Amino acid sequence: MSSSPQADARSGQRIALAGIIASGCLAALNITVGVLSRSTSVFATGVEFAGDVLASTVVFLGMVAAAKPADDDHPYGHGRVETLAAFVVGLVLSAGGVGISWNSLQAVGASHPPPTAIAIVALAIAIVVRAVMAMLKFRAGRRLRSAALVADGWNDAVDILAAVAALVAVGLTMYDNTRFMAADHYGGFVVGIVVVVTGVRVLRDASLELMDTMPDAALMARVKTSALAVPGVRGVDKVYARKTGMRYHVDLHLEVDPRMSVAEAHGVGGHVRSRVRQELDWVADVLVHVEPAGDA
Repeated sequence: MSSSPQADARSGQRIALAGIIASGCLAALNITVGVLSRSTSVFATGVEFAGDVLASTVVFLGMVAAAKPADDDHPYGHGRVETLAAFVVGLVLSAGGVGISWNSLQAVGASHPPPTAIAIVALAIAIVVRAVMAMLKFRAGRRLRSAALVADGWNDAVDILAAVAALVAVGLTMYDNTRFMAADHYGGFVVGIVVVVTGVRVLRDASLELMDTMPDAALMARVKTSALAVPGVRGVDKVYARKTGMRYHVDLHLEVDPRMSVAEAHGVGGHVRSRVRQELDWVADVLVHVEPAGDA
């Protein structure tokens, strides 16, 4: 049995809140270690984590707002706020990545002692924590169909790649500071590039939802199959869907016997609406249009 939309919303909010706490702790750890160990890569990773605090906060607030029930001014609910939150996360990632890359390149050529071993420890902790958070967010985001939570999961996944790049850079610098003095700075640059690429991907996915891009054909086929199973339905002429937050609103054009009375046709449409909503928990509501079948 599927959980209620309210329970799903609370579950997503808890995971987003956990992400804020984790990002805050990792940001403080890596920025502090980056300064103490004189590592550009670790410091850049910490700054990126600080940006994640903002991104995860946006996700959390977006999910809280999206959970509000429909009202007179928002008959489709407030779900689009959740998609807007994902869009903002993409902007934060893209801008943050550019800043990290730029600042890292400015430090190339600077002479300073190599990073200390504590830099390795901080990055290893970051990789483990980010792996756990990414797994939780991807799993919950796909189950809840939350664009913002999935976007935050990608954010964590990128952080793993960024931390690995920083780990390699720091390792090379510590191994031979003479030959690989600039490796630490170039590691910070790579961190920024990875963040930018992910930000662009998140922006693309959120933009597609904001443009009412149709879900995949398999989902639409399930709507059609469910509607055709209702007695009195001759066919399905058209079926559209648009995502409003975590679920979809469906427009369905049914074909019925043209000799039916208006009341009978209305009853068939009502049964279709109820059946689709009952069988497909990812459907928030169905707007049914009744048309005469073309074989009359």
